[in-house]
Amino acid sequence: MLKWKRLLVSLMALSLVGMLAACGGGGKPGGANGETAGAGNASGAGGDGQIKLRMMWWGSQERHEATLAALELYTKNHPNITFEPEYSGMDGYLDKLSTQAAAKNAPDIIQLDPGWAPDWAGRNQLSPLDSVDVAKIDPKLLAGGQKDGTQYAVPLGSVAFGLIYDKAALDKLGIKNPENGWTWDEFFALAKEFKGKLPSGQYFTKDYAANYFMYSAYQYSKGKGTVISDDGKFNVDQESFLEWTKRFEELRKEGLVPPADVNSSDKEFDPQMDLMVAGKILFRYSFSNNYGAWDSLKPGAYALVTMPRAEEAGGWLKPSMYLAVSENSKYKEEAEKFIDWFVNDPEAAAILKTSRGLPVNKDNAAALEESMSEVDKVGMGLLRATEQDGQTWTAGPGGWTNYIDKDWPLVHDQLSFNKITPEEAFEQLKEAALAYE
Repeated sequence: MLKWKRLLVSLMALSLVGMLAACGGGGKPGGANGETAGAGNASGAGGDGQIKLRMMWWGSQERHEATLAALELYTKNHPNITFEPEYSGMDGYLDKLSTQAAAKNAPDIIQLDPGWAPDWAGRNQLSPLDSVDVAKIDPKLLAGGQKDGTQYAVPLGSVAFGLIYDKAALDKLGIKNPENGWTWDEFFALAKEFKGKLPSGQYFTKDYAANYFMYSAYQYSKGKGTVISDDGKFNVDQESFLEWTKRFEELRKEGLVPPADVNSSDKEFDPQMDLMVAGKILFRYSFSNNYGAWDSLKPGAYALVTMPRAEEAGGWLKPSMYLAVSENSKYKEEAEKFIDWFVNDPEAAAILKTSRGLPVNKDNAAALEESMSEVDKVGMGLLRATEQDGQTWTAGPGGWTNYIDKDWPLVHDQLSFNKITPEEAFEQLKEAALAYE
């Protein structure tokens, strides 16, 4: 299955940076209890027994607000525990976290992409979570956070990978909305339907010519397996890759995807820089739990649909993200108790809702579904539709982060700027993979 791999970047290559900036919406990092995030030790305690836990995560404004509210509740119930939150968008998150880890100053509690967890545990950067109750969590979701039978990271939610689109714009243009189970042929045919109908400066979708995740969905749907094999080998199917990149080359020539400079300016969830929120694109990939974040930026405008398919489904289910405790934390026991509460407590679940996907605790998930808002039901619809025959996520082999995060974007940019051909792009990716095999 798809290697949703975003493993740890090379620590030696990073220079020391400050704490994470505020989220893209313009808010500043702040504490749930009046604390202000800033440089300092991994955690702190005063002589009065007060303990301050640093917690770091990425996400949308909706996730930030829900998380801060949960931290406030925890402090209310545990007055000796306060928090120093550090939060941002996804861009640059891993680099900043890696920098702090290299300086042995990682936060006590860290949010990890599922693809990073094996490498962090393998480098002994995470503390075992022996006391976290995982009895009501699906073992398939737990597996990616384990090493040698020990749980080092706990999943927070289950999400589906699909597409979000500007339903209001399609309705205004009189174009039929896509339906779950649609195909890639229908996807590209729909793009052509917009030709001549879009106003200047508006496009069908982003230029995904060599986007690792979108192409992975395409190759998987073709029944050609994963882009990187389980044993760590280059496995890009040449026929599928050329077919995909040439289709986007055609969309580029017809003005149905943004010019390269516009395409590269996109910043997800940023009210000004997100190309879909700005009305510049009509389709982009999304996870089921992110619907509420986009809806909050433009209420009622968007809808979700399954990732297009071919011989097999294109979308997949995966753990949304993990929480872990840094091995360098001075307060591992307190941090672990907090994670247990964050994952299993019904009051926490009522605050967090689906900001990180459908809760992994089965009882909390069932209770949430009973009182789910109309917005959350949209995300749930994508999850349920993908469950039917969607792909199963796997962390895959280690050591390929730079290949995914650096080599693929480099090739993509060259394609987007028409500097290389699809054939040359394939050869570049194949050659670059040699350094990781």
